[in-house]
Amino acid sequence: MRALLISDIHANLEALKAVLAAAPAHDVVWNLGDVVGYGANPNEVIDETRRLGDVFVRGNHDRVCAGLGGIEEFNPVAQRAARWTECVLTGEHREWLRHMAVGPIAPDGPLVRCVHGSPMDEDEYVLTLHDAWPALDATDVRITFFGHTHVQGGFATNGDEWFRLAPRYSTHGRVHGGHDREYLHAEAEEFELELREGARYLLNPGSVGQPRDGDWRAAFALYDDTRMILTWYRVPYDVREAQERILQAGLPDRLAARLKDGR
Repeated sequence: MRALLISDIHANLEALKAVLAAAPAHDVVWNLGDVVGYGANPNEVIDETRRLGDVFVRGNHDRVCAGLGGIEEFNPVAQRAARWTECVLTGEHREWLRHMAVGPIAPDGPLVRCVHGSPMDEDEYVLTLHDAWPALDATDVRITFFGHTHVQGGFATNGDEWFRLAPRYSTHGRVHGGHDREYLHAEAEEFELELREGARYLLNPGSVGQPRDGDWRAAFALYDDTRMILTWYRVPYDVREAQERILQAGLPDRLAARLKDGR
């Protein structure tokens, strides 16, 4: 079985289209949440992702934009984007967000879990080994897939040692000349991680629509449970178009600017 892992699309239609065009053959799609928020195309992105399957975990932005509470925990830019998103969502899409499953969910038996933030809290950021330790120490689940941080990578333990994991790419989405349209011609890259017997993993496919790890390219992953390989991917997309949509919608300029540097 080959599962396509996507997370944190954040209503970025251009990035999502690029990911789906580049994604290798897969059997299922597991979505780790934050389908909406920040970006300018929440309704179109919901339509597109619903066509991919029915395995979804609710993200914190999905919850807030559906009017289910927590907006006071957002910074002012995120609050403004969430209020805009709630206003433009169709009634059907708002109801769909309200009924998204709260993680953890088990999409493929007892050895795999999908969450948004952490197994304990969808709002919790797992950014360091210190953050990862409670979840890895307490679980007997072999692999937990998570999102929320917008950072591609993860953590692992064999019971004695603890490891931080990250893909190694050669270009980090560099472009020559820095012109907007040249972003479309940046390289796509991939990195394979062998999943070892006896280890437990927390693995993040990265953010489709708003990476924050210094690489602007859309991020996703593929999990192959036959080969026991996770492959991380980065693909270029039309950043300028996504930025123009954000600005035309009247959303904060910061949300457009950050797409270009992946921060």
